Amino acid sequence: MVVAGTAARGPASRIDAYLRALLAEITLRAAAADRDIGLDRPPLRSVYLGGGTPTLLPPAAIAGILELVADRFGVAPDAEITIEANPGRDERGDALALAAAGVNRLSLGAQAFDGERLRRLGRRHRPEDVGDAVAAARAAGFRSVSVDLLYDAPGQTEGEWAAALDEAVALGVDHVSAYALTLDDPDAEGLTGLDGDHLPTTAGARRWRDRARRDQDEDRAAAMYRLAVDRLGAAGFRGYEISNWARPGHESRHNLVYWRREPYEAVGPGAHAFDGRTRRWNAARLDRYLAALAPVSGPPALPPGGSERLDAAVAAVESVILALRLDSGLGEREAVSGPLGPHLAWALDRGLLERVPGARVRLTTDGRLLSNEVFARIV
Repeated sequence: MVVAGTAARGPASRIDAYLRALLAEITLRAAAADRDIGLDRPPLRSVYLGGGTPTLLPPAAIAGILELVADRFGVAPDAEITIEANPGRDERGDALALAAAGVNRLSLGAQAFDGERLRRLGRRHRPEDVGDAVAAARAAGFRSVSVDLLYDAPGQTEGEWAAALDEAVALGVDHVSAYALTLDDPDAEGLTGLDGDHLPTTAGARRWRDRARRDQDEDRAAAMYRLAVDRLGAAGFRGYEISNWARPGHESRHNLVYWRREPYEAVGPGAHAFDGRTRRWNAARLDRYLAALAPVSGPPALPPGGSERLDAAVAAVESVILALRLDSGLGEREAVSGPLGPHLAWALDRGLLERVPGARVRLTTDGRLLSNEVFARIV
């Protein structure tokens, strides 16, 4: 959820109201956890502040959020505390103040290291800002720094992509997330209604996506993915998930919770949570969020949204698909007896899966490139 324009700046800013609402939701969700799970529940092993650019908030506000989370949920002493940031000087926040608030991992939305590419993607930062942001995080004592990069963007060449990978490695970051530019249509998918977890796509964004979609190329995207596998692997990064590479010990603990299908709590407009059986989401529209949690009168109430209880069959399919996203893969016994079973020989025969030590199977690089086909068969 991103708050921008007059809602974020100037006399009509709604940031103060948003912060009040966010703190109210943390309190209400913690009370629900006390009731449903118990006061002896384990402390959080990770806290993630994002998406958007939470570093635009005052450091005191970020410290206040983290203090309330620690007070109401508990945070493990060695927890991973991540904040997302844009690399621009005016957007990345004060690294020293963030570290003092407890943040120890920075996730930078670099996207590219080419000035023209950044301009075409609508990014405001310059290529050199990424290095400056990494250096500031190191000086502040952050224990891990990650960058996000985009490939298969309009007009992007393999040479430009290779240079971006090399630049990320040269900066000495600990983690790289490399995502093909996705141009989904949340309106068409029915995700932008009153209780939907996405905001409606603006007319300008829709026009840009329509133009960009015409310039995408599956073969080029595959070649760029292979470049990431080769360049990052040679530099000592492990491709522990389809789109994520890390130096040893710097895998994103927070995202591993999603891929291992472990429970997680979430707050904020458009946020998703999972308790092991039911997925829950908040509506993305800020007006509705504030009306519930920062009302003009009366006590705050949980925001509107929706939920979905997963049956055993859906849970089994999810478990297999999420396990196959990871390089640790799936136990072969589980693969044979589960929803992958009828398709296991097909995938092994075509080199999409491979057997690895420990009686496990995992996707090959070809399998990762064609993972949607493998997953569609399982579903």
